[in-house]
Amino acid sequence: MAQTTKVREEGAGQQRPEFKAATGTRYALDKAFTVVVTVATLVGIAVLAVLLIDVFRDGAPRLSWEFITSDPSQIFPENAGIIRPLIGSLWLLGLTALISVPLGIGAAIYLEEYAEDTLFNRITEINISNLAGVPSVIYGLLGLGIFVNLLGGFTGGQSAVTGALTLSLLILPVIIVATREALRSVPIAVREGGLALGATKWEIIWSHLLPQSLPGALTGTILALSRAIGEAAPLLVVGASAYLTYNTTNPFDRYMALPIQIFDWIQRPQEEFKVLAAAAIIVIMVVLLLANSIAIALRNKFQKQS
Repeated sequence: MAQTTKVREEGAGQQRPEFKAATGTRYALDKAFTVVVTVATLVGIAVLAVLLIDVFRDGAPRLSWEFITSDPSQIFPENAGIIRPLIGSLWLLGLTALISVPLGIGAAIYLEEYAEDTLFNRITEINISNLAGVPSVIYGLLGLGIFVNLLGGFTGGQSAVTGALTLSLLILPVIIVATREALRSVPIAVREGGLALGATKWEIIWSHLLPQSLPGALTGTILALSRAIGEAAPLLVVGASAYLTYNTTNPFDRYMALPIQIFDWIQRPQEEFKVLAAAAIIVIMVVLLLANSIAIALRNKFQKQS
């Protein structure tokens, strides 16, 4: 058994901490930690696999072009489809991206490159970080009070714009934090070199910082939009419709959403509606994967350019 030796270094009046030279205990702890995190990862993957297998087993036989293009029904499950909730979710996804991405990246640039180190800005930064952990239903209540009641004359009340604005509030903190971290990863020499050559701060940001930080910013955006498209609680609060007789054709129309439709079907006692809910879950995952693929392609493009 290796004995623990203590090494001390003293010099110039300074004493360094004691160092344990024995490696057996440290290697054992390292292996134990590796086993624990590996088991935790495998458990998470196994649970996800079980859920996906269960959803695909129930919903895959119900998938068809007729299911995607048919109107939803709360009475006849054999004729029900998802065309109106699907259109509403696409409206929400597009509007949320148009609203949240420019605002999130712009706010991150201001806080990271222009804002001075004042008490107000430090409090703002802390609040932005904390807002990422606020429950989504709270954002729904905020959207109900501001976008539906207070600004209903401009947003159309319970419209797709209102839902998109509420979801934008939900994901803005994630986009801001991710973009700030991406900007911090750009070496300071890039900024100093641009200033030395006479470029303005905005020219440096536009031509160097943004292209180099966009891959990281887009990663945060992908995660944020993935969360937004699956949210049901804030949409229920701001007035998403459980059933409509028409398709959403403009941002100020009433709208349905796939998470709301899934919630409506899953709570019905008939087994056929649960099968419909499983099929709708598969569709929303496919929409999410397609949207993420576009964002990943853009991220890879900017990574090659930078």
